Amino acid sequence: MKAVQFSRFGGPEVLQVQEVADPSPASNEVLIEVKATTVNHLDLFQRSGRRPIGNLPFTPGLEAAGVVLQDSNGFRAGERVLTTRASQVRGGGGYASKLAVPATDLARIPDGVSFEQAVAAGLAASTAWGSLFDLGHLQAGERVLIWAGSSGVGSIAIQLAKHAGAWVVSTASSDERVHTLQQLGADEVINYRQQSVSKVLQASGGVQLVIELVSSTLQESIDAAAADGRIILIGNLGGKEATVDTQSWRLKRVSVIGGGQLRTSVANEEKILQLIAEKAIHPLIARILPIEQAGEAHRLLESGEIQGKIVLIFA
Repeated sequence: MKAVQFSRFGGPEVLQVQEVADPSPASNEVLIEVKATTVNHLDLFQRSGRRPIGNLPFTPGLEAAGVVLQDSNGFRAGERVLTTRASQVRGGGGYASKLAVPATDLARIPDGVSFEQAVAAGLAASTAWGSLFDLGHLQAGERVLIWAGSSGVGSIAIQLAKHAGAWVVSTASSDERVHTLQQLGADEVINYRQQSVSKVLQASGGVQLVIELVSSTLQESIDAAAADGRIILIGNLGGKEATVDTQSWRLKRVSVIGGGQLRTSVANEEKILQLIAEKAIHPLIARILPIEQAGEAHRLLESGEIQGKIVLIFA
């Protein structure tokens, strides 16, 4: 089978298309032919050596959408499926053209949802759901701040929060991105290059929930939160370190919860895919490229100019 791998750490140029052995599924696994995967920031960190990986050569890819190749464990050949756990499976990750996936890790893709849409939602939507509802316990009528609204997680979190009946504010770095996030349904979008996010939100009473994707903005999140607010820390797009005023944190009784490598359940992932089928939400796709252009996809994501997900497809 075909797989994009790297055999040494470095820039996007270390990604190479290789022919590797097909995975042999165990009794609890389902063999799938991958049709689409995505590029995530973790892929970049692993390729550059900034995150630990297994042995080299290494196949990146956190998620994959594809077709079941043979009847197995309740799945029928030809069924369309998604896994947000491709990095943990036999033959993985998602930059491989075939994967042997535990049946319990597969979500069925409903009619009306393309492979590209499914995988673009994928892990980003699973993380967004987990942060908003599993950990954040978001309720209708609450106010939620979602940092980095143009990111894969941020863009789908805006839509899920709005669908749940919340008032949503997000952040962007340009007027163009402000407009995009307004189109996604955000009630307010703050250009953080022009305004202080915390001061704007303090003036209106703060927010009950913050989805913190940047990390270096943790103090701003504490300042933006209302008393007894919740902050779900699920990303560090701005770096791993932040300086905080523990006095303001303590006096506000703000809870900061680390999300870890956050995913929701497969059942909830299927609910997300159904919302896409119903056109209640839609994943923001920045580019669709062939898997052979994985290096270019990495360069695009590293540029910081991308809004939404980069999807890689297998011909």
